[in-house]
Amino acid sequence: MESNLENVAPHAPLRLSIAAKLAFPDGSMTESGLRREAKRGRLQVERISGKDYTTLEAINEMRKLCRVQARELGSTNVSPDIETVRSSTKPSGSSKTAIAISPQDALRARLKKSRQQKQSKR
Repeated sequence: MESNLENVAPHAPLRLSIAAKLAFPDGSMTESGLRREAKRGRLQVERISGKDYTTLEAINEMRKLCRVQARELGSTNVSPDIETVRSSTKPSGSSKTAIAISPQDALRARLKKSRQQKQSKR
């Protein structure tokens, strides 16, 4: 199959079954696997007369999108080279709730405000 791969232009349209055989000569990828990647938006496919085609170049782009990034170690002795700058000094997310009042205090404040409004209307 390798000699066939050299004879195929990177932009040449290939049926998915042929493209899978050429790009993955070990047989680990099939037509249905390429079809799934197309549905996920990682493989560019052309549909002509109800038949799906792709290119070897599109498969190479798909492979780039599918690469697994190496995970960083959780703890190291090395300090980071780049210092991060926060765009806001206000806390966000779960740290923001630490400043907020409790639900019970919020209800009390609401009831107090309501009572004051009723008294001012009299």
